[in-house]
Amino acid sequence: MYCGLERVKTLLRLSVQRNEFIMVGKDIKITFLGGVKNQAHIMIDAPKDVNIARGRAIEKRAAEKDKFIY
Repeated sequence: MYCGLERVKTLLRLSVQRNEFIMVGKDIKITFLGGVKNQAHIMIDAPKDVNIARGRAIEKRAAEKDKFIY
């Protein structure tokens, strides 16, 4: 039965200063270390069971997987 409730994703865009951090939940800490031009340097402190992957790596893996479908 459909109850009319949907989970909606929200995006949060922040401006941060060097060494400022963001908490995701109670146990994931993302620290902004600085940056140069169009690169940002971050440090992610998370439990070992949390999967962390770079978007570029995910896209590359998906593209390689698509090559072998045919």
